[in-house]
Parts: sequence; C-alpha cells; structure tokens
Amino acid sequence: MWQLIGHKAAVSLLQNGLSLGTLAHAYLLVGPPRVGKMTLALELARALNCRENEPPCGRCDSCRKIASGLHADVQVIALALDEKTGKPRTEIGIDQVREMQHAASLPPFEGDSRVFIINGAESLSLEAANCLLKTLEEPVGHTVFILLATSEGQLPETVMSRCQRLKLHPLAVTEVESALVERWDVEPGQARLLARLSHGCPGWAIAAAADDSLLTQRQEGLDRLFSVMDADCEERLACAAEMAGQFSQDRGRVYQALELWLDCWRDLLLVKAGKPEMVRNIDHAETLASIAGGWGLSQVRNFIGDILAAGEQLRQNANPRLVLDVLMLDIPGKERAGGGSLAA
Repeated sequence: MWQLIGHKAAVSLLQNGLSLGTLAHAYLLVGPPRVGKMTLALELARALNCRENEPPCGRCDSCRKIASGLHADVQVIALALDEKTGKPRTEIGIDQVREMQHAASLPPFEGDSRVFIINGAESLSLEAANCLLKTLEEPVGHTVFILLATSEGQLPETVMSRCQRLKLHPLAVTEVESALVERWDVEPGQARLLARLSHGCPGWAIAAAADDSLLTQRQEGLDRLFSVMDADCEERLACAAEMAGQFSQDRGRVYQALELWLDCWRDLLLVKAGKPEMVRNIDHAETLASIAGGWGLSQVRNFIGDILAAGEQLRQNANPRLVLDVLMLDIPGKERAGGGSLAA
C-alpha cells in the first residue's frame, strides 16, 4: 500500500506503469515544499524494489531499508555542504551529477532497480543540468531518475522534455485534517489548526504535530507582527533593520516571516469580507476580529499586494533593507472612528 496522503491521480498513473511495465525512465514531480514529492518518490522506489506480490508492502527488508535511507540502490542527490564554509551550496554541482552517472552505469547491487532522486532539481547548475541531460537522453535499463522541484521555471526545457511531469497540488484542508487524526493520532482541535496552517502541504502539518517548536516560532512571529501593526515609524524601521540583517544570514527565515504576514493579512481580508470561518489562524480568530475594524477593505487588500511585491523584489536581489523599510512604512494607518485614517 502506498503510504501517501492524497495525490490519487499520480499514484494511479505510477501503479499502472508498474503493472504494465510502462514506467518512464525519468519523472519530474512539481509542487510546493512538503506537499508529498519526496514521499511519492520514495514510494515509487519501494514499489520498484519490493519483494512482495503487491508492492510496496512496507514490510520487506527492501522497503524498510529504503524508508530508513539505507538501501544501496536508492540515492538522494541534494544541495551538498560547502567544504570551506560548512554551509549548503547554492547549486547542485556537476561533480554530484557525475558521481550519480557513475553509479547509474552499474547494475543494481541489492534490488531490482536503481533509483536516483534529485531533490531541489531547480538548483542544478547549468553545467550539472547539461551533464544530466546526456544521461536522460541515453537511459540505462533498470534505472529511474526522479526530479523534485517546487517550480519548473528554473529548469532547462531540454531537461523537462526528457521527463514525465507530474504536478502535485496542495491538498484540501479536510484531507490533511483527517489524515492527522486517523494516521498520526493528533487531537482533533490541533489537527484542525495544523491542517489550516499547512497550506495543503501535509508534510508541514506532520512535522508541526511532532515538533512543538514550529508552532512556538509561529507564535513569536505573530506576536511581533501584531506589535508592529500598532507601532510607530521608528519601531517599524527597527523591525525592518532586524529582518534585513537576518536576510543576509538566513533568507528562508525572512521569506517564512513574509508568508506569515501574508496569511495574517489574508485572514483580516476574510474577516472584513464576512468570511471568518475561512481564516487559517483559527487560534487567533478573536484577535483578528477585534483588529479588523481598524482598516478598510481596500487598505487590507492593498497591503497584501505590498507583501507579495516585497517578496518578489527580494527574490530578484533588490536591496533588502530598502525593500523592508518600504514595506514597514506601507503598513496602513488605522481608521478613525469617524471614518478618516490615522497615520501610523
């Protein structure tokens, strides 16, 4: 049985390929982080190497080894650590692809098929992508390549054209919620919250159920956000300076903060539109309802656009301090009781 939440169409396609012997030699799985791409890739690897009649059984030695990352014929290629800095590289290098090519030229060591999973395929350097292309153009028997990407826009068209593409969409909130309760024994109220916060990506919800620190970090971020909403210009600019400093050390942390801001202001928009039952941050529903009256609908909508624009500018390597300063100053002033606005 395939141990995957949702994505029935993709699973069905792969199962049919297995039963008919028509699997492609290369797949491209595209979807947001933690939507299930790696889980699906590992399930396919298990199905290809399972020893039972209805693969993947999840019980045989081969299935267990793949699940624990110990199978000799299943390898995951991802961003490696830089030997000088000790930090992850920014690209998957040609040296990694060449090592993979050498391994692919050898027959399976302990299973029926070799499976190579390239996690973050959009991070392939141009040299690495061109090197990989040669392998994809001349597939070796009993070898399957699975490329995982959050966005296919950064992959060369020549590489994508050699792969069968499977798009993994975010799941319905109810589907994630049910899985948390039934398969991970999460308390229903907590499952409801995690499912809404997951953006339809069950991997995040499962991790948050097991690690309280993820919700603690979220709460700290929300506390800071609510504080900045009521702050003066000086405090807002101090927050921008702090985030800009973080950006130089850990870009992902700043992008996560902007995602949290986006969720919160989206929730305010839903409250303003009379749809409070649709908010994601249901554990802060009362706070959202109490502060939503401070802004007009157009103000909230416009600031959501400002957050999206700031994220895009940072991804285009704009000056982070300038981008974040402008974002903080764009936080709309709250409306006066009489209808005017009070500048922050």
